[in-house]
Amino acid sequence: MRVVLAEDSLLLREGLVRLLDEAGASVVAAVGDGKALVEAVHEHRPDVAVVDVRMPPTFTDEGLRASLEVRRTVPGTAILVLSQYVEESYASDLLTAGGGVGYLLKDRVAKLADLSDALERVVDGGTVLDPEVVSALFAHRRRRDPLSTLSPREREVLGLMAEGRTNTAIGRTLVITQGAVEKHISSIFTKLGLPPSGDDHRRVMAVLTWLGV
Repeated sequence: MRVVLAEDSLLLREGLVRLLDEAGASVVAAVGDGKALVEAVHEHRPDVAVVDVRMPPTFTDEGLRASLEVRRTVPGTAILVLSQYVEESYASDLLTAGGGVGYLLKDRVAKLADLSDALERVVDGGTVLDPEVVSALFAHRRRRDPLSTLSPREREVLGLMAEGRTNTAIGRTLVITQGAVEKHISSIFTKLGLPPSGDDHRRVMAVLTWLGV
């Protein structure tokens, strides 16, 4: 897996390079600002860009804007955003770009297995969100609730889907069978009006509905 890393802190950038290497990824470029990120992606065509949200010069949303430009100009590039804080509006903007995106808090990526799993999921076209990001986005829903028809159990299943959990992991967390998980997910798709298509695509669309983006 080929990675372009964008992080303005030299110390943290070097640490992430080592961590990504231990996670089995190959960092083909490590840069410190959004402009350099876009240039590096165009040059190296990586599988995924790992990006900090706040970078020079204003330290507001440079990483997000650069990520959106990457998705627009180099379609198919997965994006994994790392942030110190939950930025609801930034996460919502990123999620509207479709699948193959993730948003994790930096203090979570110290666990090698979690980082490796997140990279694999976004490269495969999935959506990976930190549980705190899921909670914050759900708390700030701005639309009429389209989920009123879901049962409490279906809401639990969809919430775990939003965190990027597999069916097996959902079953283990809720202590239900694989078959029960599949039935709940099928019911969720039906109630949200998601017609048959690739299951991965419907999962992404269901998660976007859950988050209200």
